[in-house]
Amino acid sequence: MKMEDMVLISVDDHITEPAEVFDNQLSGEAYATAPKLRERENGANYWEYQGAQMGSVALNAVVGRPREEYGFEPTNLSQLRKGCYDVHARVDDMDVNGIASSMNFSSLAGMDGGVYLNAPDRNLSLTHLRAYNDWHIDEWCGAYPDRFIPLGLLPLWDPNLMAAEVKRLADKGCHAVVFNDNPTKRGLPSVHSDHWEPFWKALVDNDTAVCLHIGCGNVSPHPSMESPIEVNIATMPMAVAFGAADWLNLAALKRYPTMKIALSESGIGWIPYLLERADYSNEQHRAWTHSGIYFEGQKPSDVFKKHFTSCFIDDAYGLRNLDLIGEDRVMYEVDYPHSDTPWPHAPEVLWKSVGHLTDNQIDKITHLNAMREFKFNPFKENTRETLSVGALRAKAKAKGVDVSIKSQSGERPAQVGEVRPVTSGDVVAMFGRHAEPADA
Repeated sequence: MKMEDMVLISVDDHITEPAEVFDNQLSGEAYATAPKLRERENGANYWEYQGAQMGSVALNAVVGRPREEYGFEPTNLSQLRKGCYDVHARVDDMDVNGIASSMNFSSLAGMDGGVYLNAPDRNLSLTHLRAYNDWHIDEWCGAYPDRFIPLGLLPLWDPNLMAAEVKRLADKGCHAVVFNDNPTKRGLPSVHSDHWEPFWKALVDNDTAVCLHIGCGNVSPHPSMESPIEVNIATMPMAVAFGAADWLNLAALKRYPTMKIALSESGIGWIPYLLERADYSNEQHRAWTHSGIYFEGQKPSDVFKKHFTSCFIDDAYGLRNLDLIGEDRVMYEVDYPHSDTPWPHAPEVLWKSVGHLTDNQIDKITHLNAMREFKFNPFKENTRETLSVGALRAKAKAKGVDVSIKSQSGERPAQVGEVRPVTSGDVVAMFGRHAEPADA
């Protein structure tokens, strides 16, 4: 296999939603009360919903900018690369990056739909959450069904409503939903509570995978307010280990042996040690922790390789230890348009790390595992040859897709030598939507 022969499916990308999300989905009062994209006097966009305001863009949409301008400066859609919010431009950017298909997480609603959970009128929230899902599936993914893996949000406040939405989405061809790796961070019961039983059952009944995105619940601890922000950025993937360890001990996995759990934007290099440590802890302590009740003769590492997948952007260390993780447990991601994305050079970055793998292993990691986990087939109207890195890039070249790095307007970037302390607000700006009162 050559680099140009790879077929790449990215299981973690993001949408910076345009203002028109609800225009074709709702009417009347439902439309009037739906989230609205507004603009402040200083030009900054924000979403307004049920008396709260959520910042629209920040470090989650810096693709195509000079690295010196990365930060929280982009504040208006006009300052972003068009592929952040326009589905047709997104496909162009996928082509030039050699990406066959992509799964896209929400920015407007928070990656786990927390905006709808926190809103005071839950009836409105349910209406608007479902309308968002319909927009995402029918308009965003539906514009190019072979290029996008549908992904649904859930009404987190009611597990029975969640179960119903899993079924409704599956009937529309969507077999992936987002949840929180630690719902107690949202003021909800822990995953070890019987509260979630209808949700677990619906996942299995509809062969739907649950995606746990980094930063929704457990986040990497920041040593101090003076600590440089790179401390937080460097340790983000390792924070996934907290949630993964928690879910490894999920008793529901005993009752639902086919449940599928996808760790999103998670990295893989930390997995071998977590599994090694979890197996040791289980062997050493199960006599008094009584973990045998739900492990039942299995080791934690067996549970991981049965239920979990994880994904990576650039993780040479993890790929060198693929045998300890499992070649069926790893998927690929690009993280467009976040600051970590290797766009438009994803194939070159990936190729450096997969040279020691077999062609079959490369195929599994780059697309086959994703197709299996999310019941997605990009080859209904295409062939491997038409969706290969080489073919897609040739199409982008013929179309003249511009990949030049462009400086954009916005607040000033960090100056040389300047240290910007990270704040809790910065973290939610990167990974979730922080709601403020409307008069803030």
